[in-house]
Amino acid sequence: MPPTHKAAVTGTGVRTARIGLVQGAMCEDPARNVTQYLALAGEAADKGAQVIVLPELFRSTYFCQAEDDRHFALAEPVPGPTTEAFAAFARARGVVVVASLFERRAPGLFHNTAAVLDADGSLLGCYRKMHIPDDPRFYEKYYFTPGDLGWRVFDTRFGRIGVLVCWDQWYPEAARLTAMHGAEILVYPTAIGTWTGEKALQPVQHDAWRTMQRAHAIANGVFVAAVNRTGREGELDFWGGSFLCRPSGQLACEADAVQQVMVADADLSEIDRQRQGWPFLRDRRIDAYSGLATRWLDNPPASGGSARG
Repeated sequence: MPPTHKAAVTGTGVRTARIGLVQGAMCEDPARNVTQYLALAGEAADKGAQVIVLPELFRSTYFCQAEDDRHFALAEPVPGPTTEAFAAFARARGVVVVASLFERRAPGLFHNTAAVLDADGSLLGCYRKMHIPDDPRFYEKYYFTPGDLGWRVFDTRFGRIGVLVCWDQWYPEAARLTAMHGAEILVYPTAIGTWTGEKALQPVQHDAWRTMQRAHAIANGVFVAAVNRTGREGELDFWGGSFLCRPSGQLACEADAVQQVMVADADLSEIDRQRQGWPFLRDRRIDAYSGLATRWLDNPPASGGSARG
């Protein structure tokens, strides 16, 4: 029987969770993609991973490059065939799996959803992507209804995991609120790349993506795991670069641009130490942030007001 503790505890009392990042490319056949990622997840488990994170929408190529109603056929219910396959895997290997899916919630109602499967195979719940982009080659608003489950944290066998998805990763509010719900590890299933017509900008875009998520780790004192896809699909080059970031902002591991399975330890006791040393949560001025609940502040600060550093 798998152990029932929530994270490995060493003789020194340190709580650790081994995080598996599964990065790869996708083909046109959903069944083959599921088979491939079950095998890659197995490789991560063989390396000792306890929490395994898959890329965004790993069951298909990134279909949001065009608005085409034929792609709605890729959606499936949750729970459904893919969650059942990974639930059986999670139960057999005693691991947690975060699996990103195109969810068919009801006729005409679809979400970009991440399912969280605990180490006994149970479906702990889902997070539905809240921020939905609508840009050239990222026409997600055509397919996905914005999430309505709020910011979610899942108490898994190996730690408290907060799940966000791709475009969510650019919003400090999302990371902060999820951390405030008690997340120890923020995970971001991701499908991010560069338009082939802007190839020269890829290093800048990649660095901005990595920097933003490292900032979430530092500002909130949590671990951050970002898992991307790789390869060229249509007019997009997905750059890979999946990584696990520590609460200090340091990278525990980072992939290059090819298929790769990485496993790294998250010493969860670092969260307390980091927050004690950099007490950002203590020093938040919650009495001064009401403006964050508005779209834009049209009126400049009053003369002699609080517009000083």
